[in-house]
Amino acid sequence: MEALVVILMGSKADLEHSQKIAAACREYGLEVVLRVGSAHKTPEHVLQILREYEADSRPKVYITVAGRSNALSGFVDAAVAAPVIACPPSSEAFGGADVFSSLRMPSGVAPAVALEPTNAALLAAKILGLVKPDVRAAVQQFQEGQRRTVLDGDRSLTESSNQK
Repeated sequence: MEALVVILMGSKADLEHSQKIAAACREYGLEVVLRVGSAHKTPEHVLQILREYEADSRPKVYITVAGRSNALSGFVDAAVAAPVIACPPSSEAFGGADVFSSLRMPSGVAPAVALEPTNAALLAAKILGLVKPDVRAAVQQFQEGQRRTVLDGDRSLTESSNQK
């Protein structure tokens, strides 16, 4: 049974940000679907989308992409049992203050927040890796590559400073 990541954007303006998340998810071997629905403007449509995916028995994670007043993340989290990750697009419009709408949620509503698209994908992969050994292995391989990069950097500095 394939693991699924549902990326739900508040509007098509969030597509570029969402595609970065999708590409990173696919690197972990995750199936990804992209959808558009607004908690403010089309709440019934969002609920319809969620009912569709909640009826699917595959393990899944939702990643919500909405900025400004991010009602989408809380709305989705309150409607599903699966994990939700908020990954709002960066915005200069409010000096970064709009990120607070992703951080502060009412009691009983608990989406995780990852501000970088690749980190949202990594978190989704770590969650789905709990039930999908191949995804877990892909996460471990990525982490090993990260460690190698740091150690190679240290080794090159150590070698160059020892030669002086």
